[in-house]
Amino acid sequence: MPTPDGPPQPAPRAWQVVLEHIERDLLDDTLSPGDHLPPERDLAARLGVGRSSVREALRVLEVMGLIRTGTGSGPNSGAVIIATPRGGMSALLRLQVAAHGFPLDDVVRTRVALESAVVEDLAAQATPDTAPVRHLLDAMDAPDRTREEFLTLDAQFHLGLAEASGNLVITATMAGLRSAIESYVRIGAARVADWPAMAARLQREHRDIVRAVEQGDPTLARDLARAHITGYYADAQLARETPVPPERITP
Repeated sequence: MPTPDGPPQPAPRAWQVVLEHIERDLLDDTLSPGDHLPPERDLAARLGVGRSSVREALRVLEVMGLIRTGTGSGPNSGAVIIATPRGGMSALLRLQVAAHGFPLDDVVRTRVALESAVVEDLAAQATPDTAPVRHLLDAMDAPDRTREEFLTLDAQFHLGLAEASGNLVITATMAGLRSAIESYVRIGAARVADWPAMAARLQREHRDIVRAVEQGDPTLARDLARAHITGYYADAQLARETPVPPERITP
């Protein structure tokens, strides 16, 4: 149902139901590193989804570095938990449901403020660790990547930049807003007529931001992040009041 400050919330897709179920078990310590996830068939039956949706969710979790999957039989087969959400941000992850009620324009402004500061600080570091976010970008470039998988990895990329910056407060805040951000981004993606072209553009902008960070240019990294966020929301006709730079920044 529409809210006065934003578009209607989409119903979660089947694979997202699986993803959220596993994440909730990780946050509640029902699952820990070393534990095996139930077989695909069992998860599908328990959650009322198809096995293809389970496989899609596991694929995203593996790229995010939370599970490892193995074939065959024995202790290394199936999906094994290898990591859990980090430290203090796990508490704020539980606030994601509440974040759905935030006005869209406020979410956009908060993203601009937080992420601009994140990349600016990261670019000022002597040796920023960009390997994890580059791994995510490579995964997003896979030719068989679905739109839904791309958007999930996109959210993880932006959170990964915050984690790389080392600012625990910003990382926790970004994590708490993740669900709200993903929701609005997905609504916008559904309005994009040529998604492959949009995805390619977003990837170019992602890599330009990472390159500016690696080259130690805080001002360029900040401006690129701002243009990236506001540009997408404007092009997807989501944000009503967030100012968009007069021209797209190019390095």
